[in-house]
Amino acid sequence: VQLVESGGGLAQPGGSLRLSCRGFGFAFLKYDMTWARQAPGKGLEWVSGITTNEETYYSRSVKDRFTISRNNAKSTLYLQMDNLKPEDTAVYYCAQGFPTSATLQALQALVRGQGTQVTVSS
Repeated sequence: VQLVESGGGLAQPGGSLRLSCRGFGFAFLKYDMTWARQAPGKGLEWVSGITTNEETYYSRSVKDRFTISRNNAKSTLYLQMDNLKPEDTAVYYCAQGFPTSATLQALQALVRGQGTQVTVSS
């Protein structure tokens, strides 16, 4: 299993970025998928998830600003991030599956990629 994120970079407050995550070595369409992030000096935080049936879920901090989607034909997961805020600055990871519980340990246990840096600053 390999997950490769891309699309991070520098954005101004109020700006947008689109992250991508390509999956290799597994049947992408058979897995729920997760986005998580880790801000400087903080722990890993769940951001969003999408099921195999394309049901979507968001944390309160990103709801109505971020949109998760997937393209199974391309084995790719996306995160469209709009109206970015400085507090969105973090390394963003995609992960295979959903955490089995609402704990940091369960989130950390997911297989995830190397991450992509998102910096929101003027």
